[in-house]
Amino acid sequence: MRILLVEDDPSLAAGIRLALKPEHYAVDRLADGRQALAALKGDEPFDAVILDLGLPGLDGMQVLEAVRRRGNRVPVLVLTARDGIDDRIAGLDAGADDYLIKPFQVDELKARLRALLRRSQGQTSHVLEAHGVRLDPATHSVSCREAPVTLSRREFALLQEFLSHPGRVFTRDTLTRLVYGWDEEVESNAIEVHVHHLRRKLFPELIRTVRGIGYVMDKTPS
Repeated sequence: MRILLVEDDPSLAAGIRLALKPEHYAVDRLADGRQALAALKGDEPFDAVILDLGLPGLDGMQVLEAVRRRGNRVPVLVLTARDGIDDRIAGLDAGADDYLIKPFQVDELKARLRALLRRSQGQTSHVLEAHGVRLDPATHSVSCREAPVTLSRREFALLQEFLSHPGRVFTRDTLTRLVYGWDEEVESNAIEVHVHHLRRKLFPELIRTVRGIGYVMDKTPS
């Protein structure tokens, strides 16, 4: 899962990124409203946005309104020190999916983000399951046919993408952008290596290669 964090306070942004790292998210951070709007206008595949309202360049509320006017439905969790009921109503009316008042506990942030992502994907449970493979984002656990499986952070993130979107064909570039942040170095064959490890640790038929395009986890067993 790839998250865009838009927060101009460097210490708070660093704390949020540190807290989300064990959750297997790839977190990209911007500190300016105009930069955030430009990023959300492009083809970057963000699964959710954590958006501060008090931003330089362009206010977070303006960013949110502009994103929604363009029809972008990416889930947005607003962070703000504006705790008045009118402010919260305005944020929700502008298109925010959830609203968290500063200061906050990071556990609450993580729980709200998980719930927001579940709703956006039409899931009633946070547990993802298919083909005998079970992934629980809350406990960071994976099992295959009821046997526990240990995955690296990247393998976990990649498997989560496949389980969240069965039947979707992912290109290698898309998978790279989903599981790696902007500031992370990526080997040219990184995705191929991660897929190889997932097949070995789970079972080979789980992820199918689509020649010349990328990979897919079929909705039904092949």
